[in-house]
Amino acid sequence: MEEITLHKDNGYSTTAISNRFIDEYMTNANGEFVKIYLYLLRCMNSLDCSFSISKAADKFNHTEKDIQRALKYWEKMNLLQLEYAQDKSITGIYFRESEPLQKDDSILLKKASSSPEALEKSTHSDIPAKRDYSADELNAFQQKEEIRELLFVAESYLGRPLTPTDVQTLLFWYDGLGLSADLIVYLLEYCIAGGHSSLHYMDKVASNWKKENITTVEQAKQNSQLHSQLHYAVLKALGIKGRSLVAAEFSYIEKWTKEYGFEQDMITEACNRTILSIHQPNFEYTDRILANWKRQNIHNTNDIKRADEVFQASKAAERVHVATTRNNTVKPAIPNRFNSFPQRTYNMDQLEVELLNTAR
Repeated sequence: MEEITLHKDNGYSTTAISNRFIDEYMTNANGEFVKIYLYLLRCMNSLDCSFSISKAADKFNHTEKDIQRALKYWEKMNLLQLEYAQDKSITGIYFRESEPLQKDDSILLKKASSSPEALEKSTHSDIPAKRDYSADELNAFQQKEEIRELLFVAESYLGRPLTPTDVQTLLFWYDGLGLSADLIVYLLEYCIAGGHSSLHYMDKVASNWKKENITTVEQAKQNSQLHSQLHYAVLKALGIKGRSLVAAEFSYIEKWTKEYGFEQDMITEACNRTILSIHQPNFEYTDRILANWKRQNIHNTNDIKRADEVFQASKAAERVHVATTRNNTVKPAIPNRFNSFPQRTYNMDQLEVELLNTAR
């Protein structure tokens, strides 16, 4: 496999790990994924270090698919951006900053302008683009009492003074997404109660509420209740304990319900089959099961039962075919052990002469 280009915005000569990565990303990530990410950072900051999928697989005694799975995980966490050739092979890895994204479009791939697929992926959205509010706009917002109260409540919930980035994010929810101050307060309550104090995580929830046209606290509560039940069911089916869902896992569940259109019973069944097949929780594996069901127009548990019966019947027929073929195959005769040595031939006339000579 070809060498992969690594590139980023800065040129630091040391391998630095941000506190944000340790606090918010590393704790919930698979340990092997963390090792791959750290190795990427090391390669990024070494002039004599090259990176390829095959080399990484050899170094960590993984398969190439394991390495690709790790890279795609960090891409979903918005820490990496993968670049692809026309044959779908990875040709580059772009390092994103681990801070919440701002309006700066420099986080996009350097090759995105030449890749229509990548450009479409980065621009297609029904969510308004983020922007930085000017000093005058900030002063105008500060004149509103509900904004002052909102910022005060946010500081109380977060337990720390708000940074300029925090203020910009809160104002984007209010002005850009059109969420009311009461709804934003409930958003803070909901996320913090679920163990998510990161505004980066809350920003994804706010965007989802905008997509789902949630405009009131009551709608948000109903939506949260439905999601909480499903999320708990998924965690239970996959045997995940002691933690909540991370952003990438949350996105998978959104995909299963909204894009695939599956109900909770189908999703939990796919989770159960994941554990039975690979004996560990893996959202990507569960996604492959559900994607396959969608392609086969399997929509409910009765459809699953029929599909399983067809599959088992085909496997039984295959076993019968193999057995019949084996029995009908003519086996070569096994040599008799008494005939397995070359037989001697004798000249009887010569033997008779020798015997007469001996008798004399």
